[in-house]
Amino acid sequence: MVKKTSLFILAFLLLAAVLHADNIVDEIVARVDNSIITRGDLERGKQSTQQELKDRYQSGWEAKWNEHQKDVLRDLIDEQLLLGKGKELGITAETELVKRLNELRQQMNLETMEDLEKAAQQQGVSFVDFKDRIKNQIIAQQVVSREVGSRVRISNEEIQKWYQDHQKDISSPEAVKLSEILVSTQPIKPPPSDKDNKEGSQPSAQLPEDPNRVAEAKVKAQQLLEEIRKGAKFDEVAKKSSDGPTAAQGGEIGAFRRGEMAKELEDKTFSLKPGEVTDVIRTKQGFIIFKVVDHQQAGVPPLKQIEDRIREAIYAEKLEPAARAYLTKLREEAYIDIKSGYVDTGASPNQSKPIIVASADGPSSPAKHANKKKKHFLLF
Repeated sequence: MVKKTSLFILAFLLLAAVLHADNIVDEIVARVDNSIITRGDLERGKQSTQQELKDRYQSGWEAKWNEHQKDVLRDLIDEQLLLGKGKELGITAETELVKRLNELRQQMNLETMEDLEKAAQQQGVSFVDFKDRIKNQIIAQQVVSREVGSRVRISNEEIQKWYQDHQKDISSPEAVKLSEILVSTQPIKPPPSDKDNKEGSQPSAQLPEDPNRVAEAKVKAQQLLEEIRKGAKFDEVAKKSSDGPTAAQGGEIGAFRRGEMAKELEDKTFSLKPGEVTDVIRTKQGFIIFKVVDHQQAGVPPLKQIEDRIREAIYAEKLEPAARAYLTKLREEAYIDIKSGYVDTGASPNQSKPIIVASADGPSSPAKHANKKKKHFLLF
């Protein structure tokens, strides 16, 4: 039920920025059982959260950051608690890690995992660190899914009520979800010369189309259309033959509402039903074929059509407070010590506090934790 985010490329670039922080003093700011959180971890967490908010909200992200910055240490402690629980449950995430990395490779149009590793190195990121970070995220997600999400129950009555209460929210204009196959007519540009690379040089003018190339492209596009109409799968033809930037994704280009496309393209696509394809269309880029993957009519869609989306929305609404309650429980069972001056906004009033007792080794040796049978050593 957990809705997976597929922003792998964003995550890749984000990690490239935050994992390569070398000038931070690694003083320990928190200890969570046998793990530590350093000042460096905290600063990287802040940078990561800021970048995520910038990408999500663009304008106005500063206000969101003012709300979230106090929770960065809380989130890092959450992660350590979940990783510890994952180890206890025997969750390794190895299979899912391979799957995620392969999806990332495909989205970046890279041939091999070695190419993905090189891409990480070019960003100044250790590929081992990058994989560990993704693995930790998977483990945390799987713990929440198993320990919390599996206990979330959603009734038909709740779905019906949500549907009735959110009529305005789910009402939408007519839209089509499209895939494309592009046969380019653009001339193949020669590599830039030394003169072109000189600072301040003007970009060269666009080269005129070659009539022979245009004719060949038109014939090819017609042949591809015939293959599809005879039963060839659109996405497979796109992956093999499309010159568009979406070829690797089977030509998927997303959804368009009325008014968001050129009038000619809108007329040709909005008249089709899901699964139907257009004729070959001449554009500035070349010859294009569209497939209507989905056609959403204006207004409120039928309940059956969006029932899964509603279930996911209710699940997310229930999961967040349930996960917070679960993490509060984990805090009460764990040994957590925060350096003076730092605050865990997720702390429970029922957490046991570290006790300092005198010993032969020195005046500040920790006592046994109230809920543990082992000693924890303070480094503050």
